[in-house]
Amino acid sequence: MPVIEQPQTAEDLAALLAKAASQRQTVESGGGFSKRAGAGPVFESDVVLSTSRLTRILAYEPRDLTISVEAGLSHVELNSVLAPNRQMIPLDPPFSRTATIGGIVASNSSGPRRRMYGTARDMVIGMKFATLEGKLIQSGGMVVKNVAGLDMGKLLIGSWGTLAVMTSINFKLLPVPAVERTMLLGMDSPSAAFGVRDKLIRSVLQPVAIDFVNLQAAAELGFKKAFLAVEFGGNEAVIERSRKEMFSWGEPVEQHPDDADELWNRIRNFTPAYLQKVPAAVVVRISVTLTELREVLESLDAPAIVRAGSGVVYAYFSESQAAAKWMAVNTRWTAVMEYAPASEKNNLALWPEPGAEIEMMKRVKAMFDPHNLLNRARYYRHF
Repeated sequence: MPVIEQPQTAEDLAALLAKAASQRQTVESGGGFSKRAGAGPVFESDVVLSTSRLTRILAYEPRDLTISVEAGLSHVELNSVLAPNRQMIPLDPPFSRTATIGGIVASNSSGPRRRMYGTARDMVIGMKFATLEGKLIQSGGMVVKNVAGLDMGKLLIGSWGTLAVMTSINFKLLPVPAVERTMLLGMDSPSAAFGVRDKLIRSVLQPVAIDFVNLQAAAELGFKKAFLAVEFGGNEAVIERSRKEMFSWGEPVEQHPDDADELWNRIRNFTPAYLQKVPAAVVVRISVTLTELREVLESLDAPAIVRAGSGVVYAYFSESQAAAKWMAVNTRWTAVMEYAPASEKNNLALWPEPGAEIEMMKRVKAMFDPHNLLNRARYYRHF
């Protein structure tokens, strides 16, 4: 059985990493471990290292629009701290009810608002992380513009904890829009949905989110028809202009703010809900150009949610062989099995074959973790 460690300080965490490395012990690191089904297989390790007790707000400057928090702070708690000042970190990831900030950044999770605000790489301005040498490294700072030196922290974003363990993260903040509105347009086909999408992105409007939910996914959410969900944010004048434009393109249904919040929560958390309902499910993330989205949707016979303004499709297969068959046939597009049953991961081609960049990835891994001790195989196969 692995030794479970829950250090209360960054210094203690760094010391535990150094001790494990000195004894060549393998380490599984995480926060709430809400995404263990994601990325590569989780091998049993000698030590399980949790950041769940690193939950402090280290610095919060509302006027400067910056905050520094420890990695184990929950996404829910962070939002509750920012809400009184109507400020936000516009990451709206899956597993948002249970995820920690460190886990969100380590997996580079994002949601519907990615179209307007980007991903963690656009919001993180600094971090502190612990290495297997037992050192605490500061990267970046607490100012929005910080360009001095190499920002090594960027390597850790999306690394799934395979390089080092984040202990604290600094973010730039954004004000919550004065007014937010969501409109739904029922759609008979992906072509119709992306036709409206094209009008939206070519207009003067700047939607916060544009998601297309296909018929099968809509049924999972209790709708009888596929739909395009569009969120706008701004002042009353912006919202009124948005209404007029949307009504000129169809017959949208404007959502009550409470209903809109619930809908977006269900959309962003479609993945954990589906995995709970269908334990054998595989979630495939497909990245394409905006013009290719229609063809991708037409190739799928499965529930799908589309970041229609970003070119990302999440396809939900009820079993692994259907997902593997689809990926084997549709090699033109970049697709990864983002979530899959733990018992099957070793027998599935979770990732596409890498290109020349694999050698650089190996060198980076060797620089941080030469003995392959941290979160083995989570990022790519055996490293």
